[in-house]
Amino acid sequence: MLGLKATMSVIDNTGALVAECVNVLRNPSTRGLARVGDEIVVVIQKAKPIAHTTGNVSAAALAARVRRGDVRRAVVVRTKKEIQRADGRVVRFDDNACVLLNNKKEPAGTRINGAVSQELRHHGWSKILSLAPKVV
Repeated sequence: MLGLKATMSVIDNTGALVAECVNVLRNPSTRGLARVGDEIVVVIQKAKPIAHTTGNVSAAALAARVRRGDVRRAVVVRTKKEIQRADGRVVRFDDNACVLLNNKKEPAGTRINGAVSQELRHHGWSKILSLAPKVV
């Protein structure tokens, strides 16, 4: 569970490295705390520098790039807090992580680096699951 001002790593290829949670959307049951699969608003704290290339770069690739200070929506895909599953297993990750979204609520990046939680399937984020190399 992530509260306000919680920092997390961004595991897609949009160029963002670290993001800070500033608002939790669509989760009235936990009152400001985000769990895996919840949509949040983040501020980019650290990002890769944007290289000015003169080659063929698509407009979609340029629009997906982010800068430090940008406010974006994201989905929580991993948390340090334990997740209790229905069969009794408990899953926890080493870090908190998120994936940035575009205006259509689709992943902004084209690749995801690292494992994501299986609970995303229950929240309707199947596109993120299909991009992820490993689902735990």
